[in-house]
Amino acid sequence: MKYKVALIPGDGIGPELTETTLIVMNAVQKKIGIKLEFVELEAGDSCLEKRGIALPEETVDAIKRSHVCLKGPVGETAADVIVRLRMMFDLYANIRPIKSYPGVPCLRNDIDLVFVRENTEGLYKGFEFNLNDDVTVGLRVITRRGCQRIARKAFELALKRNKKKKVTAIHKANVMKKTCGLFAQVCREVAREYPDVSFNEQYVDAASMRLIKEPQKYDVIVTTNMFGDILSDEAAQLVGGLGMAPGGNVGDDFAIFEPVHGSAPTRVGKHTANPCSMMLAAKMMLEWLSERYGDPLCLKAAESVEWGMSQVLKEGLTIPDFGGNLKTMEMGEAIAQKIAEMRS
Repeated sequence: MKYKVALIPGDGIGPELTETTLIVMNAVQKKIGIKLEFVELEAGDSCLEKRGIALPEETVDAIKRSHVCLKGPVGETAADVIVRLRMMFDLYANIRPIKSYPGVPCLRNDIDLVFVRENTEGLYKGFEFNLNDDVTVGLRVITRRGCQRIARKAFELALKRNKKKKVTAIHKANVMKKTCGLFAQVCREVAREYPDVSFNEQYVDAASMRLIKEPQKYDVIVTTNMFGDILSDEAAQLVGGLGMAPGGNVGDDFAIFEPVHGSAPTRVGKHTANPCSMMLAAKMMLEWLSERYGDPLCLKAAESVEWGMSQVLKEGLTIPDFGGNLKTMEMGEAIAQKIAEMRS
């Protein structure tokens, strides 16, 4: 089966990360035998500047005709691109793994956790208005349905990870008694449906401290939209920074995968950006395709991406941020070479 992948290079360092990732994807296709057709599409700041719109209708239509979407970082128009796409395709789960890799400066070498962040509700719904010139209001929307499906996604993921089998719900129900109160209540209700998964709760301020103090104790973290956005960025710094942080926007029928960082305009043209975030996003994409279409080759392809990257990092063949001297694309070429040499 050939999978059609909608590809949005994005802004800033996005195009060079995309080009580097495609080098690795080509190596994976040759080695594993999967077939990927990448359809390059426009969206983001450069698209707005050129065409007067950040997310053209033809881009949306092409995404709808694809099996999955892979996008690079977008700049100032992120809200008009990825936030809109999340709502449009009902991509209610934002999945952000945080993992230690060899050769990367990490707080600990045994960090392996994942954030399951509600992706369509909360303050990011954008319901803001002025009461008068001096007072503004933002509405935090939390629904039972939204809580139920994100909680179930977290518990299902905990079962599949086959590690600690543990879910931690993070909220602030002692202060936001209605909104976080509903979220906490629903998480407890869903937890009773999964007796094989241990469950606990933490307030968001305590969790922000414990992520630094004892990240190895976490497995799956489920939380609301804004809390998940902030905490997952904090946690990325534990494992080498946002350049090691991929993310998936996942719904019941479609998914968009991306690096979680911004477009880093100050690094454009220097070719020193860490490409791992987008490669790991591509790995997540392959895992999702495997699960969605029951294709074991896609899972094997995902494993090869992570293996090749790990080997290169272990040998110190990295960008200057990690003490190496490779350019962005050179690191991608090194990973592609490892995959080509991998035993079948």
